[in-house]
Amino acid sequence: MKTPIAASAIAFFAAAAQAQDVSTTVPNAIGAVAPALQSYSSEALAGSVWSGEELSVRDRALVTFAALTTRHETENLGSFVELALDAGVTPAELSETITHLAFYTGWGNAIAAAEAMAPIYEARGVTADDLPAVDPELLPLNEEAEAAREDTVQSNYADVSIGVVDNTRELLFLDLWLRPALEPRDRSLVTVAALIAAGQPEQMTFHLNRAMDNGLTQEEAGAMLSHLAFYAGWPKVFSAMPVAKQVFESRSE
Repeated sequence: MKTPIAASAIAFFAAAAQAQDVSTTVPNAIGAVAPALQSYSSEALAGSVWSGEELSVRDRALVTFAALTTRHETENLGSFVELALDAGVTPAELSETITHLAFYTGWGNAIAAAEAMAPIYEARGVTADDLPAVDPELLPLNEEAEAAREDTVQSNYADVSIGVVDNTRELLFLDLWLRPALEPRDRSLVTVAALIAAGQPEQMTFHLNRAMDNGLTQEEAGAMLSHLAFYAGWPKVFSAMPVAKQVFESRSE
């Protein structure tokens, strides 16, 4: 059994190692151009934010990957793919994330992310056998929840674009959301992260509620907002804060 001192030492060195890993995502050239930014990056971001216990390093890596993909920041994506894989996100989960985000951030963003990831997968020996099946056995459908969602969308938008209504049902909620390579909680997590990074808080109410139904805690959701302030910017996060507040309050009633 580990003593409290030994456990504390292990936690300290683990945090230090993680901070070092995160620091590799910050180019050395920043110091020659913006030393203050380099300081914030190493002390506040790598040294504090990424070590926050409210959200696991694995989840932070997945959230960051979703935000960068959404923002088409492919020049920075490679180092975060490495970080995510080292933090425990599997190649299949990252693959499934970009497939999922194609529907929520656009095909171009997902394709660009795939191109940035390909050399890393090749270098790590990731093959097709490690990636999600094209046509897997789907997870069980929550028929009551899907019926309520479909009724809302049909009644509001069937006269606007039946194509959107039908594709939302058939491609997203009867297929994409039921694919097993990404746990429902993680699928919701990257969806909410993408909506925040894209500056689309009006879409958050449904998806943040769904995320919490799928197991995301309020503490984790709050930590995600704090984390994304650094990668999507404070204005986008503050635009999302009232929606999160409303969701949290409605669920506590």
